[in-house]
Amino acid sequence: MSDGGMTVLDGTHLRSLRLSIPDSAAALTGAQVLDLAESAASNSLFDLPLPPALKSAALSRLNVDDPAAFRSQELTREGATAKLDEYLAAIADELRENPMVISILDGSTLRVFLEDEDDFAMLAENLFTDLDSEDKGKIKKIEIRNALLRMGVETGIPPFEDFPVVNDILKKHGVEEEGELGQSQFAELLQPILQEVADALLKRNVVVVHNTQILNGSKLRKLLADEEQLNTILAKVIDEKLKAGDNLNSKEMITSFLDKHAKEVGLPSSEANEAVTLVYDAVFAEVGDSKFAADEDDKLRELVKEVLEKLAEQLEASPMYSDI
Repeated sequence: MSDGGMTVLDGTHLRSLRLSIPDSAAALTGAQVLDLAESAASNSLFDLPLPPALKSAALSRLNVDDPAAFRSQELTREGATAKLDEYLAAIADELRENPMVISILDGSTLRVFLEDEDDFAMLAENLFTDLDSEDKGKIKKIEIRNALLRMGVETGIPPFEDFPVVNDILKKHGVEEEGELGQSQFAELLQPILQEVADALLKRNVVVVHNTQILNGSKLRKLLADEEQLNTILAKVIDEKLKAGDNLNSKEMITSFLDKHAKEVGLPSSEANEAVTLVYDAVFAEVGDSKFAADEDDKLRELVKEVLEKLAEQLEASPMYSDI
């Protein structure tokens, strides 16, 4: 995999897992069952520890009224096996609705720069120019550290706290020593440092979790399938219509409402992503202008449902990313 690129973990990896209770165990506690499932899930997801929010949400899908009591509860072998499968499926379901976005850094992106003289020269020049804020043609040697920080995950440099070997490499090359570097000296020092970081990543990949949400229509589908939740949203739309009066037409009012309640219904905000406006335009065009002329509450409810259904289709076909 090319590092720096993003990989989506949506639970697909987990659905093929088949776990079994150890032969020596006649019974297990709920805590042991959860630990088994979480360990297997983590192993399947590049050894990432499962976020507490993910575990909590998955556990809630098991209809466990008292998590603490369940953890101490002793289950028969058959009961433990059933709960093990249920919990693993619940983790997969939660990831389907709220996927994790990761990058696997294996040094490949760095090697692309290092193997192309022109690409590396451009990278080094841009970094040096950014760091030479006073335009003196010289920077302190220690600025090499900041150069790597500026490169970041997008260009294959892992966070230092996740890959402390970077600090060892910098120290080996005397980055912390006194002295200044011109642009050519900077490039000459940067190159072997990046090469060693790339080699180290090849031996031990680093997985970085992005603070990114994927909007793939699953939350909208869940809303549309839940009559009570959907009716609550539709009631809010009618209230919005009453407040807006004649100031907004139906199309403007629905757009305003969905943008205001984007997180609640599983949509991206148009403020954070200009592409959202294009999605709305495509959906409204598909629905047809004639339907937006309707003024009755019942017709407005049906119109909003249709818009939500088509938005779900759009997001399923082309998921959108949003910073959390």
